[in-house]
Amino acid sequence: MASIISWVLTAIAIVVIIKILTMPLKLIMKLVINSIVGIILLVICNFLGIGIILNAWIIGLTVLFGVPGFFIALIITTFIL
Repeated sequence: MASIISWVLTAIAIVVIIKILTMPLKLIMKLVINSIVGIILLVICNFLGIGIILNAWIIGLTVLFGVPGFFIALIITTFIL
């Protein structure tokens, strides 16, 4: 059973990697720049003392979604505090 699950997960990972590699370079660069800008905003807010809780989930959200992820993190932190 475990070998079937690992085979399926490997097949899914291969399909995802192929999809990413076949994306146009312009789109990939846009996603990378968006993530970098989101991280820069997170660092600036942390440096200025704006109360964003930094943990692995918030950082991962910001890296994954970029600027929209930063604003989601800001809203989540506002409601928590």
